[in-house]
Amino acid sequence: MIETTLERFQTDVIDASMTAPVLLDFWAPWCGPCKTLGPMLEKLEQQYGGRFTLVKVDTDAEPELAQHFKIRSIPTVFAISGGRPVDQFQGAMPEGQLREFIDRLLPNPGDAEFDLAMQAFDRGDTAAAVEHLKTALAADPENDSARLMYAQLLLQEQDPGAAQAQLEQLAPQALGDPQVQALVAQVRQQLENATAAPPELLARVAANAADLQARLDLAEHYIGNKAWAGAFEQLLEIVQRDRQFGDDIGRKKMIEVFGLAQAQPQLVSEWRRKLSSVLF
Repeated sequence: MIETTLERFQTDVIDASMTAPVLLDFWAPWCGPCKTLGPMLEKLEQQYGGRFTLVKVDTDAEPELAQHFKIRSIPTVFAISGGRPVDQFQGAMPEGQLREFIDRLLPNPGDAEFDLAMQAFDRGDTAAAVEHLKTALAADPENDSARLMYAQLLLQEQDPGAAQAQLEQLAPQALGDPQVQALVAQVRQQLENATAAPPELLARVAANAADLQARLDLAEHYIGNKAWAGAFEQLLEIVQRDRQFGDDIGRKKMIEVFGLAQAQPQLVSEWRRKLSSVLF
């Protein structure tokens, strides 16, 4: 919190607002509502960890500033961003409404992470781009731009199942875009290719459901194509039929694939539950 003056106003408010929003609180020592609002704003400034700056103006000590902003009653709070007022309110208000007022001023953290993802992608750092996209979606699950880019990168990494899971979470209006529809079709085609198993393996399993080596070979095929659901199905069947086969290879391999399939957390959770129900 800063108590500003006419002399320091340019630095404390205008210049500072170029990097983060400033809440400019006009108050006076004799003002009852100011004594309620002021401490609440100070608490929120700390809780928001520097995402905005609180600057206070004592209207008795700085009448020229009060006159410039045409202050008629106090407390009056201006939101300053980019060197100009963008919003304001008068009087004290509940903390919940204050938070809503502040949140409207702050940049969406998901958008900031998406920008970082774009920068990482432009310099060829796909791994960093993916991590920024994950962070963007954790902060803002409705960020369709981040989700679409994440789906595209997953498809590039030959993980169509994970890409499909992301596309399924897009808003309906995003799914109506022709380019998105083309991507959906591309993902569907890759997914069909990935889940297509060699006929001889399918024939071995069909001929003898207890042929656990055939099931393991089929699971390995699915793992190689990142068709995680198919792999889980075969590995769980091995666990159910014979824990001794391959030194408990079904369970061990399934746990290994849980780590490989991290881009599809819902799928992993579903099969973890299935494995637990078989084991316990």
